[in-house]
Amino acid sequence: MLGYGPEAEDVGQETFIRFYKALDKFRGESSPGTYLTRIAVNLSLNELKRRQRHRKFFYSRSEEKISNLPDPKGSNNHNELKKLVRWGLQKLEPKFRTVLVLRTINGYTSRETAEILDLPIGTVLSRLARGQAKLKKILAPLLWEKNEQKGNGDE
Repeated sequence: MLGYGPEAEDVGQETFIRFYKALDKFRGESSPGTYLTRIAVNLSLNELKRRQRHRKFFYSRSEEKISNLPDPKGSNNHNELKKLVRWGLQKLEPKFRTVLVLRTINGYTSRETAEILDLPIGTVLSRLARGQAKLKKILAPLLWEKNEQKGNGDE
């Protein structure tokens, strides 16, 4: 949800610290994995909010440059496509990103995702569909350009 970097590592460490401190409050209504994931999601969402506040104060509202975007033109490489998807996920609103990450990347079922996020399953399914559509809209121009380049080079 946070991409790579020191903030993501800090959230990972803080997740286990909070989990350890809260073990005596754990009621066993869900699995420990679900409880741990919920802590991680909450901390990640807090970090995303912090980043958003930081950007409002320190950056202009001009369009973000995408110089660090993986080059899809030469990317037959699976890792480059994974980087591209991660980049696209970072562009999504947190409510969509959270569902997509839990459901499609981490492999939780829709019901487990609903339990982790404490949402109705219908909301999870709706956010999943809308998030996938938004991600497709973000990535389609980049992938279309890749296919166009590939087609021109093969002729």
